[in-house]
Amino acid sequence: MEGLIFDIKKFAVHDGPGIRTTVFMKGCPLRCKWCHNPESLKPKPEIVFFANKCIGCGRCFKACTTGALSVNGKARKHDRAKCVVCGKCAEACYAEAQVMEGKRMTVEAVLTEVEKDKPFYDNSGGGVTVSGGEPMLQHEFVLAFFKRCKERGLHTALDTSAHCAWERLAATLPYLDLILLDMKDMDSERHKRFTGVGNELILENARKLSREKVTITVRIPVIPTYNDRLDNMRAIAAFFRPFPNVDCCELLPYHRLGESKWERLELHYELKGIQPPTEEQLKALRAPFEEAGLKVRHG
Repeated sequence: MEGLIFDIKKFAVHDGPGIRTTVFMKGCPLRCKWCHNPESLKPKPEIVFFANKCIGCGRCFKACTTGALSVNGKARKHDRAKCVVCGKCAEACYAEAQVMEGKRMTVEAVLTEVEKDKPFYDNSGGGVTVSGGEPMLQHEFVLAFFKRCKERGLHTALDTSAHCAWERLAATLPYLDLILLDMKDMDSERHKRFTGVGNELILENARKLSREKVTITVRIPVIPTYNDRLDNMRAIAAFFRPFPNVDCCELLPYHRLGESKWERLELHYELKGIQPPTEEQLKALRAPFEEAGLKVRHG
C-alpha cells in the first residue's frame, strides 16, 4: 500500500507532545484562504519552481519532453496544460529550483524514516503525527500506518479537520493517542465562505469524538479579518466546554510564511498584506476559553 506524501518533518515540536516526526499527506477537501501548505491541496504530485534557487543552467528545459518549459524574453514559462508531471525536470535540477511536490511511499518506507528518531521520542515523550492536507482522504494508508506505529510502541497523533466520513475517523481511533482537531469558525456560512465547505459535518464528528476515549487538542487558527472575532471564540469555547476528553485549546496565530508558496504554485493569495495578530489581540481571544474553564495556550 502506498500513500502520497509531500513532506516528512523531523524534530517537530508543535504537532503534539515532545519531539515528533510529522508526516504530511497530500490532498484536502477544504480550500482555506490562509492555507500555509497550499502544496497539500491537490491529491496528486505537482511541480514547483523556486526562482531564487535557479542558476540558469537550462538542464530542466533539455529534460522536458512535452514543451511545457519555455523562455519568453527573459521570463521563464511553465505551461501546466502541457506538463504531464513526469518529474524529469526536477530530477535534472541539481540546484533544487525545480521540485516535485508529492511522492508515493509505502507504509514500511514511511515507518523506516520515522523510526530513525525513536530515541528522541522516547526521551521527550514524543512520537509521530500525521497531518496534511487532510489525512482522512488517504484513510486506508493512514490506518495501516498507525497500526504499524502502535506495533512499534510509538505515540500517535492525527491532525485533522474532521471533514470526512465518521467511519474513517472511527477506524483509526484504536490506534490513536491524540487528535489535533482543527476548528475555524462556528458560523457555517462564514466557514463555507473562507474554507469552501460548511462546518456541519465537522461539528457532528467532533460531538462523536467527545464520546470516545481519545484525547483531543482543539487547534484554532487566528486569522485577522476572517475568524478573529470574540463571539467566534466564545462559541468555540462553549461548544467544547462539555467535552470530557479535551485537554487543551490552542490559538495558532496567522503567519505569512505560506504566501510565497502560493506564488510558486501560481495561485492567487487573497490574504496578501494581512498582518499576524498582536500579543494583545491573542491575549484578549484567550479570555473566553479561560472563562469556560478550558486550558488554553497560543503560539
